[in-house]
Amino acid sequence: MNEPLPLLRHRHASPSAFTPEELVNAVRAERGIGAVSVPQLCVLDFDGDLTDWLVQSGLARPYSGWACFHTTMYSFRVEEMECGIIARTIGGPYAVLVAEQLHVSGARTLLGLTSAGRVSPSLPVPSLVVATSAIRDEGTSYHYLAPADVVSAPSRLAANLFSGLQGVGLPVSQGPVWTTDAPYRETTEELTEHAADGALAVEMQAASLFAFAEARNANVGVVAHVTNAIDHTGEPFDKGAEQQSWHIVQAMCRACSEFVM
Repeated sequence: MNEPLPLLRHRHASPSAFTPEELVNAVRAERGIGAVSVPQLCVLDFDGDLTDWLVQSGLARPYSGWACFHTTMYSFRVEEMECGIIARTIGGPYAVLVAEQLHVSGARTLLGLTSAGRVSPSLPVPSLVVATSAIRDEGTSYHYLAPADVVSAPSRLAANLFSGLQGVGLPVSQGPVWTTDAPYRETTEELTEHAADGALAVEMQAASLFAFAEARNANVGVVAHVTNAIDHTGEPFDKGAEQQSWHIVQAMCRACSEFVM
């Protein structure tokens, strides 16, 4: 067993035998969709309840040019900017599968909004965390980048998100997060260890998406809505009214509008 594990011996410089372009083209051919670009700024709504509310409220409508077998895109407007939103792309593998297809379909900036658990004892619950880096306790990032403990977010975009989210009605922090593939295997020892290393929150997508961003030279930002903690005595998993989530997403899009100009 002296050989590295399969996860740690990927040939990162070798081209893939299967590409997102091939899948997008297959969907377009099957559904008779033309080569239409998607909105240049797209949001991954990992929980999906915000997307449901936007559609029910008439604030978002289906985007027919999105060529994907697995998901539906809706579009909404923030001032004069059209944005796309896709629900329930939870977990690193699924998030990056969709991110790859968005990237080749014309999206220039991808933003993720995810529920998260508190890791740092000093973090308020509820609050927002703009991820500036992520601990790579998942599998997808190792297919894109050489093994390392941490992957960084695109720094200028993260800075814009942190600035733009001030005043949304929740405390806003910025810093590292811990990305895991196994939310029901978050042990007390791991929580203590990662808190000591500076992680603020735990979620399931950031490390994978940041590795994709680095490998593909893409703009990606992740905001974690911290709603629970093992020692939290308040209502768990309460994100408040959907109008607040809508306010957060609008602020995120405004903050990153310069990346689609």
